[in-house]
Formats: sequence, C-alpha cells, structure tokens
Amino acid sequence: MTPAWLKARQTQYTAYASVYILVVLAVLAGVNFLANRYDKSYDSTTNKQFSLSDQTIKMVKGLKTDVQMTYFGDQRGFPGARDTLDRYSSLSPKLHVTYIDPERKPQVAKAAGFRSDSTVIVDSGTRRESAKSLGEEELTGALIRSLKSDERAVCMLSAAGEHSIDDTDASGYSLFKQLLERDNYKVRTETLRPAAPSESKSVAIGQAPVAASLEVPKSCTVLVIAGPKNDYPAPVVHTLKTFVEGGGRALFLLDTPLRLGDSEPPSENPDLEKLLDDWGVTPNKDLALDLSGVGRLFGVGPEVPVIVGYESHPITEPLTRVPTAYPLARSLDTKSGGKATLSKLVATTEASVATTSISARGAVDPTKGKKGPLTLAVAGTLSGSPQGRFVVVGTSRAAQNSYAGSRGLGNRDLMVNIVNWLSSDEDLISIRPKAPEDRPLNMTTGRLNATFWLSVVGFPLAVMGFGLITWWRRR
Repeated sequence: MTPAWLKARQTQYTAYASVYILVVLAVLAGVNFLANRYDKSYDSTTNKQFSLSDQTIKMVKGLKTDVQMTYFGDQRGFPGARDTLDRYSSLSPKLHVTYIDPERKPQVAKAAGFRSDSTVIVDSGTRRESAKSLGEEELTGALIRSLKSDERAVCMLSAAGEHSIDDTDASGYSLFKQLLERDNYKVRTETLRPAAPSESKSVAIGQAPVAASLEVPKSCTVLVIAGPKNDYPAPVVHTLKTFVEGGGRALFLLDTPLRLGDSEPPSENPDLEKLLDDWGVTPNKDLALDLSGVGRLFGVGPEVPVIVGYESHPITEPLTRVPTAYPLARSLDTKSGGKATLSKLVATTEASVATTSISARGAVDPTKGKKGPLTLAVAGTLSGSPQGRFVVVGTSRAAQNSYAGSRGLGNRDLMVNIVNWLSSDEDLISIRPKAPEDRPLNMTTGRLNATFWLSVVGFPLAVMGFGLITWWRRR
C-alpha cells in the first residue's frame, strides 16, 4: 500500500508537470500566433542577399493602383517562387501574386499573357511587362516599366568627343545606359539637328552674334553632356542654353582642363563655361585632392576623392553612408544672384585641397592650393513654366563603367538618381537592386586535408574523449 506522503508527492509532481506542459504549450502557441501575424526576418548576409532594395520597397509601398504579378512555372517550383514574391506582396495590399502552371492550365496561362521567355508577368492595368527570372533586378525592372508607360528619353550628346554609350571599355558608358534602361528610359546618341527655318535667328554668345541653327529634339527628356574633349561651337552652346532655359533638363559632366600625365587634356570650352557661369556655377581649372585618406580603403589615391557625406537634396538623400568616388575631378564655385536657384550636392571635407599646379611627371604639392571643403556637384533650377533643371558634376569619369560597375561604391545610384531628378521621376530615386554577389570558396589541397582531419577525425575524438572523462568522474 502506497504511503499517503508518497501519494501527495506524486500528485504534486503530476500537477507541476501538467502546469509546466501547459505553460510550454501556451508559449509555443503564442509565439506561433505572433510569428504568423508579424512576419519579420533578419538578413545576416554581408551583401543583404535576402533583402529587398530601397528602390523595390519604395516602388511597391508607393503603389496607388492594383498591380498583378503572375508567376509561370512547374507547380513543384511554386514554393521556391513564393520565397521571393511573397516579400513583394507583403509590402503592399495593392500588389497581388498569382501562380500558374502553363502545362496544367494552358488556357489560363495564355489569358494571363504567358510567353515562353517570361517567368513573371507584371500587369499594372495599363501595360504588361515581363521578367525573365525571379531576380530582384528583373522583377523590379519589370514593375517600373509597367508603371512608367510614358515615353522618356535620355539623349547623350555627341558633338565634341564625349563618352560613348556603346563603349564597353573601362572609360565607356555602356553600363550607365543599361542602368537607365532598367528605369524604362530610352537611351540614344543625339547629334542635334537643324532647327526649323522659322526658329533660326541671330543671338549673342558673349560679344559675337551667331546663327542659332540647331535644336534639341522635343523627344529628349534629359540631355547628357558627358565629358566633351573639344570646344563646343557657339551655335551648340546657344542650343543648350535655349533648351534648358525653355524648360529642358541637362546633365553636364565636365573634366579638368589641366594636363594629367601624357594624356591630352580636354579643351577649356570657354563658351560652355560662360553659360554655366551665367547660371551661377563656375567650373574651376584645378584638380581636387582628398587628403583624408578615405580613398585608401578603396584602393585609390588622393586624386580620387571618396565622399561618404552629402548635402541635403532629393538626389543624395538615399545615399547616406554610401560612398561615391569622383576621379580626377575639378572643383565648382557657386554664386547667388544668377539665373538659377542652386543646391550643392557633393562636397569634400576640410582635409582636401584644389591644386592648379601639376608637374610634368604628375607630382603635386598638397600644401599649395585652395583649401577644402570643395564642391564637386551642383543642382540648379531655372525659373519658368515649365522649370528648367540642370546638374553639373566636376568629372565625367564618375559615370564611366569602371566606377559605375564598382560594388563597393554608390556611383551607379548617384548618376541614375541625377537623371531621375532631372526627369521629375523623384519616385525612382533610391538605392537600386544589385545582382547577387558570387563568393566562391576556393580550397587548396592543404585546406582540404585540414578540413578532413578536423571534421572526420578531430571532432569525433573530442566528443568521445569528453564522454569518457565525464563517465570516469561519475563512476
């Protein structure tokens, strides 16, 4: 017969165990409820491989109308597609996602716009666009193209040896073109065209009258002047003046006229500089040197200022703590009272100097010259209806392939943000999605042997040894 005290203890233990189990079950139920209602995740990867970019978040959260995303693929691939597409749909109730297996439901897939080369179709109600993969660049690009259905063209001026959008070398602009096309801009080279006879008239640039016989096509939303090597003739400068002051938008990327090494420096382009000076921006004949040492973190010298802090402006607002580089840049002076309202975009720190003297071997004296901070980029707005906008950057190399393609720098976002602001597409200004970074693990023979002995021999022996020691102490 079981003693009463033992029964009481058993009852007590049973009660404790029951309460403990109930508490654990209640905690688990509560955690699952909260996890289902507040679905949050943390991306610990260094390149944020599993996080959506600022641009994607901004575009989806800013949707004003319903958008339909339709995934096409084998039904067995639906769970994998949901890993990506559910991150989009969770940002806004206006984004809807549907999954269709074209083999099982061919008629439904056809009605939804299925094509053999499309993985996802994005339909904003006014335009359908396709994404060829589940990559964020493809998906967000298709979303932008679907929403931005109006025609917007970026014209790259070709009149005096500017950078080419078809050049894939380090100094070319082919990557800049690709980035703009992802934001649904049509990018083309423009050589200017003769104006209509009724619009041709005599004007004055400086003191000399010239014939205004050229015009920028009305289809050009933004005109880019990318590092002219030669002087623009007066008719071209007048055309630029008429275009911007008449409500047009232009980006001026100007290089220093100082001789750097053995390369031939670009011409000083006095008529163009005079035009910018009339708007309140004076490009200086110097070279900006960053003496802070920040450039060493990116493997560059003082002749490539690296900026991590920016002036307050919609163009640079998303670039907080994102470094951008300005190789072989000239400084810019600004003055009030001109025709334009100006805003500084980028400036160096006090640990910088603008030198005007470079030796034949490229040596400079960092103790001589104008002390920083130095302005490297300026945005301006001209009064009128519509308003003209322009941006001046003290180097054309900031947009070339070697810097726009650098993963450690934000040059690609800065340059496209400038075009977004010029074209009044402020909703596109952001940090853009980047392709997943491939980080292969390279193992030498020695490392493979060490991994084998450590994982197959070392760890098992350590566990066995720990177990034997524990048994010996408790025996």
